[in-house]
Amino acid sequence: MNEGMRLVTAFLGVEHSLSGRRWTGPDAETDRQAEAMAQATALPRPLCQTLARLGVAANGAEAYLTPALRDLLPDPHSLRDMQAAAARFLRAVERRERIAIFADYDVDGGTSAALLIDWLRQMGQPAPTLYVPDRIDEGYGPNVPAMRDLAKAHDLILCVDCGTLSHDAIAAVEGADVVILDHHLGAETLPPALAVVNPNRQDESGDLAHLCAAAVVFLMLVEAGRQLRSAGRQGPDLMDLLDLVALATVADVAPLIGVNRAFVRQGLRVLAERGRPGLVALADVARMDSAPTTYHLGFLLGPRINAGGRIGKADLGARLLATNDPAEARAMAEELDRLNTERREVEAAVRAAAMEQAEARGLDAPLVWAAGEGWHPGVVGIVASRLKETTNRPAVVIGLDGDEGKGSGRSVSGIDLGAAIQRLAAEGLLIRGGGHRMAAGLTVARDRLDAAMARLSELLGRQGAGRGGPADLRLDGMLMPGAASLELAEQIEAAGPFGAGAPGPRYVFPDCQISFAKQLGESHLKLRFGDGMGASLDAIGFGAFDSPLGPALMAHGGARFHLAGRLDINIWGGRRSVQLRLEDAAPA
Repeated sequence: MNEGMRLVTAFLGVEHSLSGRRWTGPDAETDRQAEAMAQATALPRPLCQTLARLGVAANGAEAYLTPALRDLLPDPHSLRDMQAAAARFLRAVERRERIAIFADYDVDGGTSAALLIDWLRQMGQPAPTLYVPDRIDEGYGPNVPAMRDLAKAHDLILCVDCGTLSHDAIAAVEGADVVILDHHLGAETLPPALAVVNPNRQDESGDLAHLCAAAVVFLMLVEAGRQLRSAGRQGPDLMDLLDLVALATVADVAPLIGVNRAFVRQGLRVLAERGRPGLVALADVARMDSAPTTYHLGFLLGPRINAGGRIGKADLGARLLATNDPAEARAMAEELDRLNTERREVEAAVRAAAMEQAEARGLDAPLVWAAGEGWHPGVVGIVASRLKETTNRPAVVIGLDGDEGKGSGRSVSGIDLGAAIQRLAAEGLLIRGGGHRMAAGLTVARDRLDAAMARLSELLGRQGAGRGGPADLRLDGMLMPGAASLELAEQIEAAGPFGAGAPGPRYVFPDCQISFAKQLGESHLKLRFGDGMGASLDAIGFGAFDSPLGPALMAHGGARFHLAGRLDINIWGGRRSVQLRLEDAAPA
């Protein structure tokens, strides 16, 4: 724990909860702002605590609760090369040129490709060629053989969610124009493309650095629509495409701030209309039985779309999102669901081995890392994420094959992993590497692995990584069971969507007594608790028995506990009720 955090009094005095975490509450200034907002707006105090913590002023609360895309959408012209990119795209459309889309193999790449394919289909254009590289055989981003082959048969190549660092591959293109629509961190020089639209170019302001690639593609289509209208023509309705932008924003863990929040809110509404065959089929195989939320995007739909690029056919997710044939969509969704099950099994084996190795190496350094022979490249990123969550440190996991290793890294808030990886590549310790603040990929020579990881740990340590222990549990305040109404839960939900960059509110119910406890399946816990004054509330603790939390509460013996978690709207048999999604507890 860093020295600054030691000066903050633990919330309710909880220095070490049942899950080993220290509880922290709102600071005095946030409390003051919440109280002032509650008085000025008549909004519930718990909602005002959340809004104040998110930096919302009292006079901006109403606008924040009802964000309008038209008010938050940035001017596409604010991004360099945007006008040139849209103009070249429209020229290809008007002349019915041959268009190829080179897309990354993850959700952001697949949705970016699907946006373009859908738009072109609505314009009556020939179907573009979709090219998604194989993760194992080709790796991330454009490569020289693929780009040369595409250039022979196409007039325009659109690289989406990739290309900013692909200097050699772009330079190898002859006879075709290349437009890059990306968001990964750029180097000091750009590849020789006709246009490179990327809010994370070195010469950009950084104001739109939070956009994912699908959002960049959407802005290009906004600009294309503007240019069409100037010429007296009409383009497709872009609002119907926001389900794809929302999915990419959440799955790529882009911060839900500014226009991203509006993208996701509106995109969830579009998704609920079930108009896209691919997402309808995927929702059905994932057994989504309620209105879509960010949870569904990030934990049900996203992983299934990614499964194709991880351990199956690289283009399967993009083709699912782009198809307008329900039967074809159903078949592809079932295949992705099967691949996702297989992916989980592979991931579990790699995760166990990686954690054992990382623990043996020590979990106190600025970087937690592991490398193993034959670890599947398609799951190392997920395992890195799990290591990061467990240790509250940046994590890198690498699969070794022959003389090289390919890996992925995930970072924690405030630590720019992508910049550190890019510096390692510039120093020659990596064969290649790049990414953004929270996630990065790399290829390293086996004989330079230890040196590269030592240097990466040093660079991350300079940024402050590794100074804390297990992540503190941040709480927005206290609630009593009687105040946790369905109306309050719905009002808090209106302050969302919540996710990266805008974490959802978490409350503690103090000094409560458990009246019912039951284990569900192998790892879940169902509770009912009250405050002793007649009010009670149901709670569900997913995975509670994977930690000391479940066994301790199951054997409560009448003891009283502080119970912490998030308010959740439970839908069962058509009835809506409020419950606590339990995350932690401490003896009262």
